[in-house]
Amino acid sequence: MSPTESDLRAPDWFRTVVFYELPVRSFYDSNGDGIGDLAGVTEKLDYLRDLGVGAIWLLPFYVSPWKDDGYDISDHYRVDPRFGTMDDLAALVEGAHARGIRVLGDLVTNHISDQHPWFQEARKDRSSPYRSWFLWSDTGKEFSRARLMFPDYEHSNWTWDDAAGQYYFHRFFAWQPDLNYDTPAVHAEMLNFARFWLARGLDGFRCDAVPYLYKREGTKCQSLPEVHQFFQTLRAMMDAEFPGTALVAEANQSVPETVAYFDQGKEFQMVLHFPAMPNFFLSIGDQNPKRVLDVLRATLPGVPGDCGWAYFLRNHDELSLEQVSDEERALFFREFDSTPGARIHNGIRRRLAPLLKGDDSSIVLLTALILGLPGSPYLYYGDEIGMGDRLDLTDRDGVRTPMQWSSGPNGGFSTAPPEELTRPIVTDAPFAPAARNVADEDRQPGSLLWRVRTLLRIRASHAAVFGSERFEGIELGDSPVLGFWRPSAEYRLLGLYNFAPEPATVTVPLPPTVWASPVELLRTGSSSTVVGHDYMARLDRRGFSWTLFLTRRARPVP
Repeated sequence: MSPTESDLRAPDWFRTVVFYELPVRSFYDSNGDGIGDLAGVTEKLDYLRDLGVGAIWLLPFYVSPWKDDGYDISDHYRVDPRFGTMDDLAALVEGAHARGIRVLGDLVTNHISDQHPWFQEARKDRSSPYRSWFLWSDTGKEFSRARLMFPDYEHSNWTWDDAAGQYYFHRFFAWQPDLNYDTPAVHAEMLNFARFWLARGLDGFRCDAVPYLYKREGTKCQSLPEVHQFFQTLRAMMDAEFPGTALVAEANQSVPETVAYFDQGKEFQMVLHFPAMPNFFLSIGDQNPKRVLDVLRATLPGVPGDCGWAYFLRNHDELSLEQVSDEERALFFREFDSTPGARIHNGIRRRLAPLLKGDDSSIVLLTALILGLPGSPYLYYGDEIGMGDRLDLTDRDGVRTPMQWSSGPNGGFSTAPPEELTRPIVTDAPFAPAARNVADEDRQPGSLLWRVRTLLRIRASHAAVFGSERFEGIELGDSPVLGFWRPSAEYRLLGLYNFAPEPATVTVPLPPTVWASPVELLRTGSSSTVVGHDYMARLDRRGFSWTLFLTRRARPVP
């Protein structure tokens, strides 16, 4: 095993890498049929490596009717032919690993497509062995406290099926029947699903909709003890059979429920930080960095030493506002988007750049924030160039449009006629390929792409500091500046972020444990000086700085 491959299997590899989420069908079309494919992702691996990405998360590439972007799986054991073959996946994994990039898949455990053979067999006959793989009812009245996930699309969690002669349960869309985890065969099949793809080189999974696997009458049917038991079993299998692989939880729940998915290091290594995500934006909305400090102080102490939060700004779904108050939700809509048609499923279906009104300084500020926190940062494809979205597309498809590689036809995504593209290209002028694309921004020092790439390179070159789990928030009174220390064995990193639309000045008392000779790793629109035992900094609007101090236990540089 080469050193690179050995490093890929280090148990805590996720601490120091940046993750990049991409939908295969929208990333790059290698054969001109209008649909992105696995070979296309392989062609763009050098771009991802040069950007500074250490792991990619592939959205579902399994066989599916594609009514929910592949989260409605109809065959768990095949690559969808539209994306390529098993050999194409093998080439992608091999190419990624050769560049030091891990590859995660999406493990969809809660539900399947109603076109799946399991469900089709279950519908035919009550004596079918697959009947117990799903939840059936003669009345459709059970589990009444279970929240309806998409109330703007569905009116009930139960749908009548004529062939079955009963109602079946679905937490999400009606064409996504939930699996019944009280049936042991379902457990075995889902573990085999994971084994199958791990054996083909995947480095782990982001697990979809983890809180909802079990249903119990009289409960909200979420985050039940049995859910944790299943994922503990999955984690134990992966540790034993595929050491060095990782699990990431999508659990959009309250703070106590979300923290519980680490389960003392026995369950998920990473949990997507839904409680923090809206507070990143709200802190810009009302220039109140205490929002971020408060949620971090409430959540960081609950993280075991070998685990970490997964921070994100945007992803393939709507920006969820489930975990905020009515007042905060109103603030969000007022400050970030009041566009008709933008709201969906208790959130907003907009990309990062349109949410921040195309302001690159705000995009860089929030990107630098999630890169600077203890845990693992996740970037969504195209956000590094300021891609836009399309509200004229249905559901969440507007934030899943083709990647913009150039200003040429189809944004360089495909050579197919525009009408044959998997989805249409963004046309909104400030965010369309003519204004936002990889090729042009790569040639323009100071562009958003260059600035994001610089952030990732600095983080990678100081992995010991950024990979530390330690975090100390700094009280700065009523200042719009967020401040924190990231201590490590030999250094203390000071992060300062100005959430205000105007300049701000702060004074940070220096701990007696540091040498008062800072090294500026990066600063945008800022200046600083040390006066006595104080560090004084002036930050421009949306400016930030990363400053490194040597601890007194280490020898100062002569």
